[in-house]
Amino acid sequence: MRARSVLLSLVLIGATLASGLAIRFAPLGLPRFVVKYGGSMLWALMIYWVVSSLLPRWRCVSAALLAGTIATSVEFLKLYHAPALDAFRLTLPGILLLGRIFSIDDILSYWLAIAVGAFLDARMARR
Repeated sequence: MRARSVLLSLVLIGATLASGLAIRFAPLGLPRFVVKYGGSMLWALMIYWVVSSLLPRWRCVSAALLAGTIATSVEFLKLYHAPALDAFRLTLPGILLLGRIFSIDDILSYWLAIAVGAFLDARMARR
């Protein structure tokens, strides 16, 4: 598999990050469902873009499995509570990186977004 250019990787990561922040924080008047799951899906997609950029020789499926494992692990981390970790979760970086409330639905949305990202990545690599 041919690796994506660094520039394209940065564009994909940046566009996904900007879209996720816009969905979550900009007053776009979107339905709550779109804000909640759209933001979660874009967070997971960004993890896929980062993983596939850091490991450019990996097949898309392998990068997707690692990204899905990372996203799922972060979700399960929400079940662990320690004072310092809970304090971090109340900050903006903590909310963006870790989130606060565990949800099985989030895990499903993560895997769906990562699968779509890997599919698109494989299609781009074929060109």
